[in-house]
Amino acid sequence: MKKVVSIFVAMLMAFTLAGCGGGSTSTKSNEGDLSGKISLNGSTSMQKFVTALGESFKEKYPNVNVEAQFTGSSAGIAALQKGTCDIADSSRALSDDEKNSGLIENVVAIDGIAVSINKANKVKSLTKQQLADIYTGKITNWKDVGGADEQIVVIGREAASGTRSAFEELLKIENQCKYAQELDNTGAVVAKCAATTGAIGYVSLDAVDNSINTMELDGAKATVANIKAGKYPLQRPFVMATKGKISKQNKRVQALFNYINSDAGQAIIKKVGLISAK
Repeated sequence: MKKVVSIFVAMLMAFTLAGCGGGSTSTKSNEGDLSGKISLNGSTSMQKFVTALGESFKEKYPNVNVEAQFTGSSAGIAALQKGTCDIADSSRALSDDEKNSGLIENVVAIDGIAVSINKANKVKSLTKQQLADIYTGKITNWKDVGGADEQIVVIGREAASGTRSAFEELLKIENQCKYAQELDNTGAVVAKCAATTGAIGYVSLDAVDNSINTMELDGAKATVANIKAGKYPLQRPFVMATKGKISKQNKRVQALFNYINSDAGQAIIKKVGLISAK
């Protein structure tokens, strides 16, 4: 009889230990049990980061779909105010009016704005004042800043762009720019500068590729190191705005922000050429 009791006790302990192990598995599956969608809308400059973030987040939470639209910062903020998305991606700081409407400015990264030029352009550096003068039409030929005798083709973004808003604000030239062309996304600006010898444009630092050159400003190159050190003057926040505090959002949105602040999320920020806001 004692032998039977011992066997029963041993079996009971085994089931108990299995149950404990199952508790660990259950905790892990709780992450997988999170389901539904997170909708984001906004900045085209944040597309590379948001896309990489969504793909990585999906690996941890396979039942959550991160659905992002890239319609421009102001359009994304308007969508958030209307309640048609969970998060507004903005490549500029929120205005006081936007904050007063109940939106919260959650800065997730810092981005540099690179001044893009054609690879054939021999001008390597400008001052902030020269750049402002080019965009306001006071300087119209590259020879006036040490380059070839060639007309400057001033390229910018559309009025709703967060990149344009930040660029003009940082140079203090709001509503003064004389654009030859206003393009509706970052990739189009890169392509135009790559194809047009006299072109000058501005793009998010993470959008720079080998098809263009970037201009030094006040002697500082557009690099992560110079932005961190405060040497490069054109830098702006990447904001993921919410309607109310993060703690008041649904569990999926809270999980996304927690993921951004995790080691994995911070690695994505670094990988796409941005600077952590932590």
